[in-house]
Amino acid sequence: MPLNSNKDLKLFYSISEVAEMFDVNETLLRFWEKEFPQISPKKSGRNIRQYTKEDIEQIRLIYNLVKVRGLKISAARDLLKKNKEGTVQRVEVIERLRAIKAELENIKKELGNLE
Repeated sequence: MPLNSNKDLKLFYSISEVAEMFDVNETLLRFWEKEFPQISPKKSGRNIRQYTKEDIEQIRLIYNLVKVRGLKISAARDLLKKNKEGTVQRVEVIERLRAIKAELENIKKELGNLE
């Protein structure tokens, strides 16, 4: 099995792969790169973006602030500047709670099917 066949082991991701992960278009990712200095993918010799796992974590955080919470770009940028650690922790807690809620809803559905 080749090393890069497992996505968790990849060192770099293309812009199309990252766009697919978040169900956004590539143009939005390029825009966020300009607006948020935290996103800084390397560029290959052919000027192709290569996103690291750290870049993807930053995008995940920005996605949550802008797309999920509905903050404006400027508000999200300010929040990340002022209290990045607190913001990261809140986003992680919210994501865990959503996952727990989804699991509980699945359990409820399965229990309903048993009746």
